Amino acid sequence: MRLTCRLLFAGCVLWSLSITAAIEPISTSIAVGMAAALTGFLARYQNVLYYFQECCRPEWITYNKTGLRFDLNTKLYGQHVAAQVILKAVTGFMSNENPKKPLVLSLHGWTGTGKNYVSQLIAENIYQKGMTSSFVHLFTATAHFPHEAHVDKYKTQLQEWIRGNVSICPRSMFIFDEMDKMHPGLIDSIKPYLDFYDNLNGVSYRQAIFIFLSNAGGEKIVEVALNFWKDGREREEIQLKDLETALSLSVFNNKNSGFWHTSLIDKNLVDFFVPFLPLEYKHVIQCGLAEMVSKGHDPDKKVVEMMARDLNYFPKEERVFSMQGCKIIPARLDFYI
Repeated sequence: MRLTCRLLFAGCVLWSLSITAAIEPISTSIAVGMAAALTGFLARYQNVLYYFQECCRPEWITYNKTGLRFDLNTKLYGQHVAAQVILKAVTGFMSNENPKKPLVLSLHGWTGTGKNYVSQLIAENIYQKGMTSSFVHLFTATAHFPHEAHVDKYKTQLQEWIRGNVSICPRSMFIFDEMDKMHPGLIDSIKPYLDFYDNLNGVSYRQAIFIFLSNAGGEKIVEVALNFWKDGREREEIQLKDLETALSLSVFNNKNSGFWHTSLIDKNLVDFFVPFLPLEYKHVIQCGLAEMVSKGHDPDKKVVEMMARDLNYFPKEERVFSMQGCKIIPARLDFYI
């Protein structure tokens, strides 16, 4: 990457000199002097180049622990377990200069609970360009791997894509959305890249981050949350240990999870199974108020409450948990404003 930046600059200088030489010799000597001075400056202050083009360097990739903690505490609603696990996992990994394997997180829960949003927050607090960074790669099962008949081709393409991009930047991030729609066995093709290897064919994957997003296991998470509510216990009492083992087993044995009998689970290559709890009415209100602000409106609780009351909740009589979470709020809110 450093060599590429230097070659680009050298080419620009040579091109400029060739143009100037065609005009007049006096200007050429001046240009040569300026180019020499500029080259000397850049040789002394090489990092100047890296501020103009995204490179796999600290100028573009730096972990902001304070920023991630703030975002998880103020922008993610009703997910105390996920927030705690994500912050500790990412911070521990990014603080380790020589990790033994890539960071592998599997986020589970019903739609609208914040899984995609959390992956976005992680990217924004590591990469200067967030999700638009050339080092962040998002795969969606239905868009990138739609045909079961082409699974073998997808495996090869996926391996090549990951290998090629990690070769360019070891600190790459790969996000796999809709894991519950992934063809069985496909994700096993990248198992070697997630394992405890120093390198594979000269490429080290130990600084990379892999995040899997799935609705699978959502029923088990809801079951635990519902039991806590029925027992009169506070939602905030739920801990990772109450969910993680049952969640991993549920996903491993679910043919529609994308992780069905996968070696990623069997070999303990997933560092954390992160549960996202079903959202309650109060969390829907928080999402609605935040969405009003993002749309440029003053937050109006009456408007948001009107919208929230019209959504679907369960159990049917008690209406405790939202069935849609926050995902549909941006579209629904427009109807009430």
